[in-house]
Amino acid sequence: MFNQRKHKKFSYKPRFSKQDHLAEDSQGNKFTSKWEKERNANLVKSKRGFSLKILILILVLLLICMYILNSKIN
Repeated sequence: MFNQRKHKKFSYKPRFSKQDHLAEDSQGNKFTSKWEKERNANLVKSKRGFSLKILILILVLLLICMYILNSKIN
């Protein structure tokens, strides 16, 4: 219904660092892999059920139908 833009991915590496580059790369890879796992898990969860927008739309349409049917009966 509403297509959202995909988030941009950047692989930023600082030019100047006080730490050893090897230690920094291993920590960065651990963080990146953990972040990717969490991101994929959240993407799967969001597609399972109805979105909030659809539920609100159904509720509004149901209320409108109830109002119309109630006014025709009376």
